[in-house]
Amino acid sequence: MNKNITLAVTGASGIPIAFALLQQLLKNNCVVHLVISNSGIITVKQETGVSLSSNPNTIKDILIKELQLENVNNLLVYSNNDWYAPIASGSSVGEAMVICPCSMATLGKIASGISEDLLVRAADVIIKERKNLLLVPRETPFSAIHLENMLKLSRLGVSIIPPVLEFYTHPKTLVDMVDFIVSRILDQLGIKNNLISRWSSE
Repeated sequence: MNKNITLAVTGASGIPIAFALLQQLLKNNCVVHLVISNSGIITVKQETGVSLSSNPNTIKDILIKELQLENVNNLLVYSNNDWYAPIASGSSVGEAMVICPCSMATLGKIASGISEDLLVRAADVIIKERKNLLLVPRETPFSAIHLENMLKLSRLGVSIIPPVLEFYTHPKTLVDMVDFIVSRILDQLGIKNNLISRWSSE
């Protein structure tokens, strides 16, 4: 059975990670429910040069073309104000949700239970239904407020996966570094992947 994953994109920096993750999820036959915040649309343009509209169907068409996506029938895109989207209800919640990148504003709203849009509501549903929520927080340095919010969510079982640099795999390109983060996210979702060389005693 295909995994049912919600992928949310906020206005924090790190859009290439989100796009690489989307490609991998579809490549692995996951059903992906995608929602991008208004600030996320702005950051997509800033970091990748890809111009998205607020129309979900247009977003899907553009991403299919720009990212050369596979299994496009498995991609469902929603407006961030679509309260009728299935991810807004616990009655149709999927296995997991990833917010990548996750802004500190979004993280704070989730930690406070403020469900003012579809993206945060979907995260609230995942938590209340005790499903798997993964946050890829992007900010530096973290303030005490940020850290306290992350600790609060971590104690609820939320996985915090900051996109930190690593060097033990000897990355040679930016793509290598992005792949490392995507691999760690896929690991947390239980999706096998060969994006990175695994640590061994050899």
